[in-house]
Amino acid sequence: MTPSQDYKGNKQSLPGKPCSVCGRHMSWRKKWEKNWEQVKYCSEACRRARPAA
Repeated sequence: MTPSQDYKGNKQSLPGKPCSVCGRHMSWRKKWEKNWEQVKYCSEACRRARPAA
């Protein structure tokens, strides 16, 4: 999901989702544009603390 083309700095209109580990809300970022569906962790620390598969 990408933000609309008329985005003018209103961050509340951006999509978001919770971190899989800590539950913290993550907002959409431009660098995640191509892989937003695969983003699961809010930080490197949460990625390292993920449950063992």
